[in-house]
Amino acid sequence: MSDQAFEYSVIAAPLRGDKSRDAKSPTDRYALALAAELNRMAADGWDYVRADVLPSEERSGLTGRTTIYHNLLVFRRPRAADARAAGGVADMPASKPEQSAI
Repeated sequence: MSDQAFEYSVIAAPLRGDKSRDAKSPTDRYALALAAELNRMAADGWDYVRADVLPSEERSGLTGRTTIYHNLLVFRRPRAADARAAGGVADMPASKPEQSAI
């Protein structure tokens, strides 16, 4: 499978947890929100690869700059043309995640 080309999508990790009766602690609520994002992407054929924390230089005030760190979730799936050629899914959905794919 190393010859197969993939397309990637990167989305922001949830900032807050989801409320639920079963989620008692903040950690449980955050895990619930994270699982919801992973399941949402999986429904569109995306496989979870990893989470990354990456810096971004952003404007602070009129002339200043500051570094902000973003928590990102990385997903991948086989390109549609490669999946058809390999005898996989006839047509993969062309749905786009909320944030642009890289």
